[in-house]
Amino acid sequence: MCIQSFEKSDRLPFEKVFKDPVHDYIHVHHRLILDLIDTREFQRLRRIKQLGTAQFTFHGAEHSRFSHSLGVYELTRRIVDMFERNYPNDWDSSMRLVTLCAALLHDVGHGPFSHTFEKIFETDHEAITTDIILSENTEVNAVLKRVSLDFPNQVASVITKQHSNPQVIQLISSQIDADRMDYLQRDAFFTGATYGAFDLSRILRVIRPYKDGIAFQYQGLHAVEDYIVSRFQMYMQVYFHPASRGMEVTLDRLLYRAKELFKAGILYPAFPLLDPFFKETATLEDYLKLDDGVLQTAIILWTESEDAYLTELSKMFLNRKPLKSVTFEKGKDEEIVEILRDIVGNLHYDKNLFTLTNSSSDLPYDYKLKSKTPIHLIQSDGTLVEISTVSSIVKSLSGILHGDHRLFVPKEFLERDTANINMFQEEYDAFQHYIINGAITHPENHKNGGKK
Repeated sequence: MCIQSFEKSDRLPFEKVFKDPVHDYIHVHHRLILDLIDTREFQRLRRIKQLGTAQFTFHGAEHSRFSHSLGVYELTRRIVDMFERNYPNDWDSSMRLVTLCAALLHDVGHGPFSHTFEKIFETDHEAITTDIILSENTEVNAVLKRVSLDFPNQVASVITKQHSNPQVIQLISSQIDADRMDYLQRDAFFTGATYGAFDLSRILRVIRPYKDGIAFQYQGLHAVEDYIVSRFQMYMQVYFHPASRGMEVTLDRLLYRAKELFKAGILYPAFPLLDPFFKETATLEDYLKLDDGVLQTAIILWTESEDAYLTELSKMFLNRKPLKSVTFEKGKDEEIVEILRDIVGNLHYDKNLFTLTNSSSDLPYDYKLKSKTPIHLIQSDGTLVEISTVSSIVKSLSGILHGDHRLFVPKEFLERDTANINMFQEEYDAFQHYIINGAITHPENHKNGGKK
């Protein structure tokens, strides 16, 4: 049976809907999509928060990877439906199922606090997503094979950006795709930020396929500008928030310490679900047992660890008492950064566990980026124009990395706390000698010793 025949026979007699706070209703017309949602691998996403440590800064950000994945599917479905109605000569309707499945499954490989977890345990959520789709031992794979034995490979090729149809790839992964459009609006909604509230309905109206990919009608220029500015603001104000990064760094050092102790054979209490990751022998089945609750349970146990450092870091994370930060200029302040780390290490702190540098940067848009197709506008005569050539707003944000570099340290080095018996005036003053208004500067630029 060909994919188009399967798609017709797979239609549900009545559509199923999921009520969604961002998109109102999410519509499911295919038994295949409903069965993918019901797989254990996809249901696991209910137990993984979308924004990781940002939930500790924005208390409303409790939404899951599950709801985001449904949102990406819904936006993709709306776009594909519109393409089939309005651009039947430019869009291959046989691509419908593979596009919808890739949209739904694009994040199925995410783990707990995924980016921090990935760094410590050297995992890759995109590679794991592909493994889940292709492994013969997953329910996702079994459902996809109902279409054809090769269909899992087709879906995986969209995730790996190797699919033969560039339109399908760009709908799921490009500089303006269903994934980004959903997470910007969803994250804005749940954090309470208004930065991500761009004109989604207008973008969905002006998006269209062409031979080499996806473009936007020229009259939709301002809606696309709005999207790019919203993306920039969300990264600067939400995703790169210093408090969220402080929690991320604290978690990073906590997991690093646990890994050290395990390798030394002295991690207590033990937590068997993480053993394969400490041993670097983890299988896909081991990975699928993990979620936010599993990792947080381990951290709760480690608050009573026999190791004082692991205990302290675990309590700091659970009780939201993260490391605090100052900004520094990369390529200029590294020597000062090391002096500050040494000052921290002169107390009872291990400077490798209680200090860490963190750099966060984002490229809002870049027409030169080889890994992402430029955003094109279609003019009335059918020709394409790259957006930064006609938009001064986009041009001002294009090709420039935005973000900062921070040194994270225990908060008492930045906040005077006379009640803290672990803090000594000499170390506090020495640290403050290099700090002015929360940013690192060189000693020769200080007056009066640089003390506030």
